[in-house]
Amino acid sequence: MIEKLNIVKQRFDEVNDLIIQPDIISNQKRYVELNKEYKDLKALMDVREKYIELTDNIQESEEIIADGSDAEMTEMAKLQLDEAKSELPKLDEKIRMMLVPKDPEDAKNVVMEIRAGAGGDEASIFAGDLYKMYNKYADGRGWKCNIVDYNEGTNGGFKEMIFEISGEDVYGTLKFEAGVHRVQRVPQTETQGRVHTSAATVMVLPEAEEFDVEINPKEVRVDFFCSSGPGGQSVNTTYSAVRLTHIPTGLVAQCQDQKSQHKNKEKAFRVLRSRLYDMELAKKLEADSAKRNSMVSSGDRSAKIRTYNYSQSRVTDHRINLTLYDLSNIINGDIQKIIDELQLVENTEKLKENSDAF
Repeated sequence: MIEKLNIVKQRFDEVNDLIIQPDIISNQKRYVELNKEYKDLKALMDVREKYIELTDNIQESEEIIADGSDAEMTEMAKLQLDEAKSELPKLDEKIRMMLVPKDPEDAKNVVMEIRAGAGGDEASIFAGDLYKMYNKYADGRGWKCNIVDYNEGTNGGFKEMIFEISGEDVYGTLKFEAGVHRVQRVPQTETQGRVHTSAATVMVLPEAEEFDVEINPKEVRVDFFCSSGPGGQSVNTTYSAVRLTHIPTGLVAQCQDQKSQHKNKEKAFRVLRSRLYDMELAKKLEADSAKRNSMVSSGDRSAKIRTYNYSQSRVTDHRINLTLYDLSNIINGDIQKIIDELQLVENTEKLKENSDAF
């Protein structure tokens, strides 16, 4: 293990020198890439120091025990040896996980899109519940959440909600939320007390930087219109809302959240870039799926991934057969335990694939 960590240290020293070079600093794309790599390598350098400390403690303790001339020192060495030997396997496993190649998309911010599916008004209310859940989770992580566009439901919630989340490793954390979410509960409008099943689709797009996707302005039709509220009524008389249509692909992105036409256009372009980038990423995921069949693949958006059952206070993630009886906390943003389990499954799969490297 120490040999592999020493190879990583060589790369860390190399990156450390590169990020202060003027030609690297002037190349935005390369500079961003190297800064992300530096951050990942720095975390490995920290565990390398701990690994060296533990192996040194084991060697030192074994030498003192073998000498045996000082009874008190020998007793202390035995305690140190036991402690180091119990910690080393855990650290070894942690390092193996950290050495598994990271998905380069994981560090990106995201554009999330939630759309009400089957279930009428109840589906819109559920879509609103999911938006609040992710908003609260993002807030708890110290991430920033910004609405891009929305279409309100007739009895609450949203037929559609598009928003950005920015922060640290957002896509790597939220990418497994993509898919169909299903709710089973008695709707507020139900007089007979019958349980209804409704659904909402969640899309999680890695937010593309300008240097990730180049858009030819001549291939984009720009339309301006008045922002609208519930029922389609106009809420202002200025044409501040922006709709972009990418002519080659037919993709549409719009934003009406800001009062400024310029800011709405800027946001809409970010969404359009992310959708174009996601199209290419989907092709890559499809190609990768031919090589590996991941249980938690974020590629199939039509897959039913999770059920929220209110009468049983149960949340079930169908991909990993995880069931938690903690619905009220989960729907209030406490989804970390689900995310942890999904990431553990993916990392374990990656570890198996890369087992030859260790």
